[in-house]
Amino acid sequence: MTELKPVVALTLGDAAGIGAELIARLLAEPGVGEQARIVLVADEWQWQQGQQLAGTDHQLPVVARVEEVHDHPGPVLLKVDTLAPAQARYAEVSGACGASTLEILRLCLDAAQAGEVDAICFAPLNKHAMKLGGLQHEDELHFFAEYLGVEGYFCEFNTLGHLWTSRISSHVPLKDAAQYVTKERIVAASKLIHEALLLAGFESPRVAVAAFNPHAGEGGTCGREEIDVIAPAVAQCQAEGYPVSGPYPADTLFIRARDGDFDAVVTMYHDQGQIAIKLLGFSQGVTVQGGLPIPITTPAHGTAFDIAGQGRARVGPTRNAFDIACRMGLARRRRTLAATG
Repeated sequence: MTELKPVVALTLGDAAGIGAELIARLLAEPGVGEQARIVLVADEWQWQQGQQLAGTDHQLPVVARVEEVHDHPGPVLLKVDTLAPAQARYAEVSGACGASTLEILRLCLDAAQAGEVDAICFAPLNKHAMKLGGLQHEDELHFFAEYLGVEGYFCEFNTLGHLWTSRISSHVPLKDAAQYVTKERIVAASKLIHEALLLAGFESPRVAVAAFNPHAGEGGTCGREEIDVIAPAVAQCQAEGYPVSGPYPADTLFIRARDGDFDAVVTMYHDQGQIAIKLLGFSQGVTVQGGLPIPITTPAHGTAFDIAGQGRARVGPTRNAFDIACRMGLARRRRTLAATG
């Protein structure tokens, strides 16, 4: 019987950054080829440039369609033509690089919608370049959600593997964060990360919800969001059978999470979780695009323009992102097969 493997699409990210080098290093990692059927979607010159930096020489079969990955035992290259070498210079923001990124991502999303891909793992993008290249959304997650027709709640997850975070507001000014503290958003974020943890292999996920105010509002003397909004949201999750607890003061919650009391933390705004998770393990972090019909992952760091083109990129977070994409993609494929008989 043929071993069931997910089909994972890889992209090189922004051509001015370290993405091509990272993917070249990823494919040289032990065991990577056994985890999934891998389709690298890339301009060939960019892929070869990344290999030179990484010191690798992967001879990938070139395919014309994603589904041809099943005809080969190892990774394949779906060659595209989105960017000329002269349009990309290391460490320079470019609309041409952003447009190339968007075109490749659309191709991967189309393959996912056609059932040809089970998960996507992309190397770091540059939001400024993407907006210069035509992105009309605040970030790639909102682009993904609209492109895939998502109508429900979605948000980014950040993870170190053993600890995940979600948030009820993301790339908005801090002065506006309070308006996002609603019962509906907290319930949705809590359920969403619980579902993602199950897909990622957690058998009994434990989800904690952070407070919004200092010291969880000090009994209402330092804000009432905990009493009026967050606690009722937690109670609703519990009534529906979800293992959610809180609200907990954010300044001590992550100590408990670090020590293993929880598998995930739902935070109230961007930096509440991001500062904590990056201090706990910036060099290993992964971002998961939550609430989409297909798992999409990426290393949590950026394009690293300060070291682009120098052959110094570290593959750890990219390997972690790939591993999560494989686990979630396999779980998704199994659910699909079970549903279709």
